[in-house]
Amino acid sequence: MSVVEELIRKDEKGTLSFGNYLLDTKTKKADFQYEGATYKIKTFKEITKLERNGALVYESVPGSAVLNFRGNTEAAEFDVEAAGDISFTMEMEPSKEYKLVVDGVTAGRIQTNVGGKLNASLELNEGSKASVKIVRC
Repeated sequence: MSVVEELIRKDEKGTLSFGNYLLDTKTKKADFQYEGATYKIKTFKEITKLERNGALVYESVPGSAVLNFRGNTEAAEFDVEAAGDISFTMEMEPSKEYKLVVDGVTAGRIQTNVGGKLNASLELNEGSKASVKIVRC
């Protein structure tokens, strides 16, 4: 299992890793500084939510562990692990189309809503990982 015991960390590659879907109770960590922004993580088996300067970055239901996260409103890349299937939401550019690539295979195109929310689902076996890439078209 690749959960993030410290809830959020900067990796050697300069990316972020966050989330622990094995926790039974909601656990939070605020005021994590990374590249000039302040991050807050809330995570446990039911949800994982990451915010940057008060705005949503990533949220999954149920909870997940995200490794090697790098992203902005144009594109994002990360590996995700969970106890099973998840739905996730990310804050991207409003009313834009994005290509979703999972494990190197194009899984389709997703339109963000007027608020910039991108919603997707992943089928995961318990403890399995998926590599996700989201790129604006």
